[in-house]
Amino acid sequence: MVVAFLFPTLSLAFPGAGFGWDNGGYFGGGHSGLFPGFYQFSCPQANEIVMSVLEKAIAKEPRMAASLLRLHFHDCFVQPAKRGQDRTTIPSEAFEVIDEIKAKLEQACPHTVSCADILALSARGSTILSGGPMWELPLGRKDSRTASLSGSNSNIPPPNSTIQNLITLFKRQGLDEADLVALSDYTIKNGNNQPDATIEKTYYHGLKAVCPKTGGDNNLSPLDFASPAKFDNTYFKLIMWGKGLLTSDEVLLTGNVGKTMELVKAYATDEELFFGQFAKSMVKMGNISPLTGSNGEVRKNCRRIN
Repeated sequence: MVVAFLFPTLSLAFPGAGFGWDNGGYFGGGHSGLFPGFYQFSCPQANEIVMSVLEKAIAKEPRMAASLLRLHFHDCFVQPAKRGQDRTTIPSEAFEVIDEIKAKLEQACPHTVSCADILALSARGSTILSGGPMWELPLGRKDSRTASLSGSNSNIPPPNSTIQNLITLFKRQGLDEADLVALSDYTIKNGNNQPDATIEKTYYHGLKAVCPKTGGDNNLSPLDFASPAKFDNTYFKLIMWGKGLLTSDEVLLTGNVGKTMELVKAYATDEELFFGQFAKSMVKMGNISPLTGSNGEVRKNCRRIN
């Protein structure tokens, strides 16, 4: 899985600059009131607190990084009024990590750091701790004041999406094909029990052993079986070899729409190119219609409104 998770030794000596300014990462400018130094004076230790919790959580369960990245994706893609509510495909342990981060931040800086920003910081931190790129992260999001689940998943791409469906859903959010391909590994999960006609046969028979016709609901198969504990470009190499796990993986190469095929090939060949685009796409995704200023609140508990 590209969003995979080898836990490297990493210095966590992040002062206020740990939010992304002067860190040499990929630049991510502000949008609609968001900017990297938002907590520089109100809670300069926020990123250090986030990283300290992530270190322990990912060391204990490397797959936690993927869950936290997906949680941020869901928060960005659902309608702003519904944010923070989608829990259908994300392990409960990921929410417990967010709860722990929020509790520590409330102790250090009461009623200051929003849950939406915690998700954004956690997604970036999970990427870094898995060996992926650093980027400058605009902050200052507010949390929604509603808690309705109705319609919250309407913009989440299903795992059996056609390439045109994927392009349309991402374009609706202001994201292009480069963003779609770079973000695809962790944005789409779960299967539809139907084999992809393009899948490599040996790989297919191996999956059948993991996924029986009945039962096996708790069985797991990584999107990237070659490097499931490391953030790298192996996901794209596997697609090139006909070993993409989901239909929505393979159609990036075989869909014959737009430039997704060329992008898969480029990212499979050039990991630095992929890292750079992933960082840019994460910033763009995090800038999708954020709640800022008086349009929202800072929740005291991320599971409920104030």
